[in-house]
Amino acid sequence: MPKVMVIDDDKNMLSLLDTFLTLEGYQVAKIGGGVSLKGEEVHRAIQHERPDLIIMDVHLNKVSGLDGFDLLHRLREEPDLSGTYVLMSSGIDFSQKCKRAGADGFMMKPFMPEELLNQIRKYLGP
Repeated sequence: MPKVMVIDDDKNMLSLLDTFLTLEGYQVAKIGGGVSLKGEEVHRAIQHERPDLIIMDVHLNKVSGLDGFDLLHRLREEPDLSGTYVLMSSGIDFSQKCKRAGADGFMMKPFMPEELLNQIRKYLGP
């Protein structure tokens, strides 16, 4: 069963994605939801969980003191995590910036559940 990690500072988004992805048969790990974590704690949690795919908000300052681009850069530099798929999301169109930063995909919020599933299946299969 593939593991998806959701990193978002919005508690409601985190809860919705957790429920939806669990119902779709994925293991879900989550970080954020209003809990203040330092960037190093977030990075350690990713190392510990070893997700197959990460869905990460671009704006994580409330969660980690980092933005999503900083965290993505760190992930891409680490050999053990560089192959982890990363889907970035935001209410602002950062698609080109995310692509240049090394993200595998970008989703504009709000997104439809089917759109999310299509993106996940693109990388993890059916």
